[in-house]
Amino acid sequence: MRPDWLSDPKVWRTEVLAGLVVALALIPEAISFSIIAGVDPALGLFASFTMAVTIAVVGGRRAMISAATGAVALVIAPLNREHGLGHLIAAVILAGFLQVVLGTLGVAKLMRFIPRSVMVGFVNSLAILVFMTQIPEMTGVPWAVYPLIAGGLALMVFFPRITTAIPAPLVSIVILTAITVAAGIAVPTVGDKGALPSALPVPGLPDVPFTLDTLVTIAPYAFAMALVGLMESLMTAKLVDDITDTHSDKTRESIGQGIANIVTGFFGGIGGCAMIGQTMINVKVSGARTRLSTFLAGAFLMVLCIVFGPVVSDIPMGALVAIMLMVSFATFDWHSVAPKTLRRMPAGEIVVMLVTVGCVVATHNLAVGVVVGSITAMVVFARRVAHLAEVTAVTTPDGTTVVYRVTGELFFASSNDLVGRFDYAGDPDRVVIDLSAAHIWDASSVATLDAVENKYAQRGKTVEITGLNSPSADLHRRLSGELAVGH
Repeated sequence: MRPDWLSDPKVWRTEVLAGLVVALALIPEAISFSIIAGVDPALGLFASFTMAVTIAVVGGRRAMISAATGAVALVIAPLNREHGLGHLIAAVILAGFLQVVLGTLGVAKLMRFIPRSVMVGFVNSLAILVFMTQIPEMTGVPWAVYPLIAGGLALMVFFPRITTAIPAPLVSIVILTAITVAAGIAVPTVGDKGALPSALPVPGLPDVPFTLDTLVTIAPYAFAMALVGLMESLMTAKLVDDITDTHSDKTRESIGQGIANIVTGFFGGIGGCAMIGQTMINVKVSGARTRLSTFLAGAFLMVLCIVFGPVVSDIPMGALVAIMLMVSFATFDWHSVAPKTLRRMPAGEIVVMLVTVGCVVATHNLAVGVVVGSITAMVVFARRVAHLAEVTAVTTPDGTTVVYRVTGELFFASSNDLVGRFDYAGDPDRVVIDLSAAHIWDASSVATLDAVENKYAQRGKTVEITGLNSPSADLHRRLSGELAVGH
């Protein structure tokens, strides 16, 4: 199938300009993440180049940007600090192989278990993190930085009303850079973040002994990096799916992330995953929709560093801060915190969203927030469903039989209270438990029914369980009598 950008000049222009804007935004971010990881800035820039170019080919989500990220840098920084750069590079390669394995095993299918409230919390916390990362660039700086940021924001708000042919962030960068250079305004620039590379990366093997001890040392870091990278990438892919109303291949994306990290490791990069901020610049601000923008973001990154290094070094950080502030504002789901929405939303959903946001902001780790938020959502759901199990008793006219009708879902949370809902001493000799309006989900429920039968049997009374649907009957048949019964 012929790509859209080959047949439509308008699409081609959008993708090329979007790739250029993202490349410019990637440079200071990659340098900052290199500092977090404790390595030379060139390694973060190399990682962003190889990740973007590789994932553009093998990834499953078009227009999503992958590069060096803060989450990955935080995971591997202790390894570099304690064992050196060679072990870090080896961990990146191992993490890539683990991601390929996890992707092949279908880890992407776990995305269906992440509830909407966690997703909203993920998006909002991401917007907050993007904003927080810009605070150091706005504190303790010359006063001239603030008019630059304000001017950049104004350009991005009002320029699209004139034309959308050229991305507003690119216009903002060009105009603000021209002003600061022409007027000789002394403000922090991209060049202040670190030296840009002057040559392309060269492939090679990590400088480590290929022994079991090395594997034992790097394995925990590699596994953590693989999980964090996949979680952030899959969550970002889902967010892009929602924004663009298109579907992505999450399994291919998972495997692609692994391949990209393997390639990055062999080229000496620090590894990475999907970048939500730069992805939002590419998709939401610049309007990109194809793999071309992702590929060009990586290609332009190296061209800008190697060929136009002196020019790029003069870009004021205020121009890039303005872009990231706009991304933060556009990413935040303002509808989710509107008073009207909060009044209608169940309390449990609000708690889950707040827990997710709180964990991410506290740890600066999106993966931690998603895991804790999902667990909280499960607890809230279990507690809510547990109260839906009801028991009603009806005694036959002749008084010889009592029928207990159980309705609802029976699982560990709801079945624990079931034992106390029966009148063991006062009931007649024959007891019928009607489960036609219930469903047995786990061993806890079977054990509870066994306990009820045992309590009646101790009093010489018989129990008949009726109305089981097929799955419930099968589970009950296999486990009844095989479990320890609580008294």
